[in-house]
Amino acid sequence: MLVGALLLLVLSSATEIHGGPSSRAAPCSTLAQLCTSLGPWYVAPNVCVSTLCVDPSCRSAPDLPELAVIATRLTVYNATVAKASIEHALAHAKDGKARKVMQSCLQLYTGAVPKLQWAARSVAAGRYSGVPEVLEDASKHVSSECTDLAGKVALPKENGEFFMMGYVAKAVVEWVQLFG
Repeated sequence: MLVGALLLLVLSSATEIHGGPSSRAAPCSTLAQLCTSLGPWYVAPNVCVSTLCVDPSCRSAPDLPELAVIATRLTVYNATVAKASIEHALAHAKDGKARKVMQSCLQLYTGAVPKLQWAARSVAAGRYSGVPEVLEDASKHVSSECTDLAGKVALPKENGEFFMMGYVAKAVVEWVQLFG
């Protein structure tokens, strides 16, 4: 309950007050409305805000479709960074098992990045059909499969970060597809 009250306070602090003592607070930002709508049963509002606001333009996004564009663009970026981190880990892996894990993960990310780029282009063009499935497949399955393959082999932290970004992006795109 305390966390919910604090979150409400944080989200409401993003609104502006106009005029004198009889004025009302302006409506919440699009970001606050979206993130409150997604959580807490799907994506907690604080996770939604912190994940999307890696790109500071999220706070000034004028509408839901723009937030979906930001989310999918960030997912492509995160996948690309995770792929580069895995390439780096592969280049420096001395152990045969670690090399095999990194090669397998690299193949997964290599296949996912073009699909995510398609998803981001589709959302930017206002087309959402098939995008949530691509986001889920890429983020959940690629990240999970890498984690499952790894066992005791340490994966770059970007693998987990990619999972979270893809999870949030899927939630945002589904919400926009339904209500945007």
